[in-house]
Amino acid sequence: MRRLHNMTQAYDWGSTSEIPRFLGRTGSGEPVAEMWLGTHPLAPSQVETPEGLRPLAEVAGEVPFMLKILAAEQPLSIQVHPGAAEAHEGFEREEAAGVPLDSPQRVFKDRNHKPEMVYALSTFDTLVGFRPTAEILRVFSQLDTPTINAASATLRAKTGFKGIVRVLENLLIAPPPATEIAQLVVQCKALVHDGVDIKRAYSTAAMIARHHPGDVGIVVSLLLNRFTLQPGEAMFLGTGVIHAHLSGLCLEAMANSDNVLRAGLTRKALDPDGLIRCLEAGMARVARVEPGYPSFSTEVYHPAVDEFALAVTQVSPADPDGVSLISAAHSIVMCIGGGVQVLNAQGQKISLSRGETIYTDAEDGDLTVVGTGEVAQIYLPGPNTPDSELKDLVGHRPVRAIP
Repeated sequence: MRRLHNMTQAYDWGSTSEIPRFLGRTGSGEPVAEMWLGTHPLAPSQVETPEGLRPLAEVAGEVPFMLKILAAEQPLSIQVHPGAAEAHEGFEREEAAGVPLDSPQRVFKDRNHKPEMVYALSTFDTLVGFRPTAEILRVFSQLDTPTINAASATLRAKTGFKGIVRVLENLLIAPPPATEIAQLVVQCKALVHDGVDIKRAYSTAAMIARHHPGDVGIVVSLLLNRFTLQPGEAMFLGTGVIHAHLSGLCLEAMANSDNVLRAGLTRKALDPDGLIRCLEAGMARVARVEPGYPSFSTEVYHPAVDEFALAVTQVSPADPDGVSLISAAHSIVMCIGGGVQVLNAQGQKISLSRGETIYTDAEDGDLTVVGTGEVAQIYLPGPNTPDSELKDLVGHRPVRAIP
């Protein structure tokens, strides 16, 4: 077992207090948006060794997953994560063009696809997946601007997923002027004031406008479902799912990738054409991940992907011998509450307080956690790791397969 030192990212949508507080530190007053755990070259973790700190990749090789703490105080960009073919093609294209990896204009940072799962640490609000056609038309019916009227006509002529994508494409190719978007926001605020807010569409648009006035993402948000996760709830975002997180603190478990196709609510590079291509290739339904229970104290979330599973384990004096953790070829363990000690089969013991992390591998053998607290463990699932049940967040039906 090796203690980790992890890097943070200071994106402007981050919180000035949540991640510093989680880590037991004093904030600097600057936003801290994410902390990355893994071997991604843009923000690799370091491990403690007798010779000093070394990149985790030098000890473990390239770990196939990444874990993040994410703290959103403002809406994130409207985005989609690419599938494997799109990621590989896009990376090779930008490499051939000589776009530096750290360039603001770079879209594809690696060759990997990026399925991800959100595990809420606080109340967490997000926009994800398209609303049903009928619901979008009901939202539009209360509004009156040239862009909304044109979008309604487009969707009535071509219903369903393809029609919604056509509406989105039209918005991104020819965004309405800022003055029209401002008029739309005034209408949304008036509807909320009058007690009319279809599935929180209008209040969401008004909220986004406070941070991104005049942005086409305000209009796009009307197309998207708004969901609220409570602490301890998880949802899976397959590649090709449009989303924009709004606020809250969460863990993000994902494949080892930073590939994001953006189409609004950001100052980063936009790739609306790439986003549309990704959607047209097919879009999985967003799904709530129902945990499995290998023991009374542990919940396991495995959304049918090869790169990662997430286990959350609680321990207390009611467990005098401790609680077993998952033994895996690659694993990162983070204390997310209280204070614990992790022991391996060789008798090594490491104490963790909230926000502290360690890397473990197969050589550590059986792992045990003792103390009073809670740990999250992202790990490489084995061939016998059972898949979690996935439920459609829109219709609350079981999801049989997610591409």
